[in-house]
Amino acid sequence: MDALAARTLGRVAMPDERFAEHLQHPVGRGHAPAGGSMGAGAAGGAACGDLVTVRVAVADGVVVDAGFDASGCGAAQAAASAAVELVRGATILDAARVGSAAIADELGGLSVGKLHAADLASDALHQALGGAVARAEVTEVVAGRTLVAMSGGVDSTVAALLLAQGGEEVVAVTLELWRDAENDAEASCCSASAVRSARAIAHRMGLPHFTLDLRDGFRDGVVSPWLAEHAAGLTPNPCVRCNGHVRLDAMVDFADRVGATALATGHYARRSADGLLRAAADDAKDQTYMLAALGRRTLARLRFPLGDLNKPEVRAIAREHDLPVASKPDSQDLCFLAGTGRERFLERHGGLTERPGDVLDATGTVLGTHRGHFHYTVGQRRGLPVQRPEPLYVVRTDARANTITLGPRAALDVDRVALRGIRLHGGRAASEVDGVRLRYHAPVVPCRLEPDGVALAESFSAPAPGQTAVLLAGDVVIGCATIGS
Repeated sequence: MDALAARTLGRVAMPDERFAEHLQHPVGRGHAPAGGSMGAGAAGGAACGDLVTVRVAVADGVVVDAGFDASGCGAAQAAASAAVELVRGATILDAARVGSAAIADELGGLSVGKLHAADLASDALHQALGGAVARAEVTEVVAGRTLVAMSGGVDSTVAALLLAQGGEEVVAVTLELWRDAENDAEASCCSASAVRSARAIAHRMGLPHFTLDLRDGFRDGVVSPWLAEHAAGLTPNPCVRCNGHVRLDAMVDFADRVGATALATGHYARRSADGLLRAAADDAKDQTYMLAALGRRTLARLRFPLGDLNKPEVRAIAREHDLPVASKPDSQDLCFLAGTGRERFLERHGGLTERPGDVLDATGTVLGTHRGHFHYTVGQRRGLPVQRPEPLYVVRTDARANTITLGPRAALDVDRVALRGIRLHGGRAASEVDGVRLRYHAPVVPCRLEPDGVALAESFSAPAPGQTAVLLAGDVVIGCATIGS
């Protein structure tokens, strides 16, 4: 019997009585918790008319206090009161198992029309709990405890399942990185909707689940640089920046707060004998490109349970265990662009509006007019403002002059690529670099690393300034850099 079940054993009040008790005598309404690391979360708002705010205080791995405020329907108040009742005095892991179903059960069951209130209370509670734990002191490591980054997709879910089957104590965490009314929340892997979905799956698997709100850090560390680099005429790679400097570092830090020895993810990657990134067994799904900027300290704490599997095997495992995400499609777009176009996003969030400029050929002859250099990237063929009988491609953009230069495909082929910000990992030497990946899932090109770039053994088409160059020794990532102009 778990702690939550023990605390509710013996309650014999009828369902309507339990609901009425929380409605008439709410637990912690208007109360400001004290005595530990503080966290607050809110859910609901104008769209539904109900708003729930939950506050918790955490100390020594226990929710020492909690309170709430609620407006809207009576069910929202009762659900928030139930959430507070369930987590007061609970360990953080027991509190992290409290979801919509537990809150509904505490109220004696809820009708379909009132389940929304339990969802809101659960969302607010988990935001508060995640915030409090993230600010808490580092706790003692528990042998065999692993934090798993769960996005709600099949890969991270199977990663958690495999670890649990191996006898590990699995704790799940999901990041909320972006919230935008114009986004398709169901298509994003980091929205509030995705967090709720991941929490439901984790609870179905019997796992404690935390929500970690990194929206401010994500905007400052990923979205703002992405916008600035577009304005500067570059083609940035926000996923490399996010993995290397924002989300995985934050989750490793969170692992320290819950006593986990490691952080596991659903990435298709492996580790080399000396602790560097190594390509996954399934080359078609290998994700080491997106992880190439990871620091050694963070990489040392990471585990990749799917590194030796391929995608069909992962889906088969999910189906075998009747996981609802077995057939869930992979995310295909940047998480903050889900449901909205790149041009619309650049306009709304970066102020990059229509700015006509010249379209040039290689000789500088004006071929026509474009809508703004930031709408185009090197190698682009579709959607060009000038059409000719022969195919044309963007071979260069110039942000300062606001021009784009078009040319034949052959003009994109290069045998040398300028690099900036070259980083070599683990004390590796430049002479060890024997290959470079210049685009996600592009073939590895044999090369020689030079002080300011790579000399390629064979030509490569359209390396885009601003993208990441991943430096390899065989199938091991030993460095990375940014492609220059």
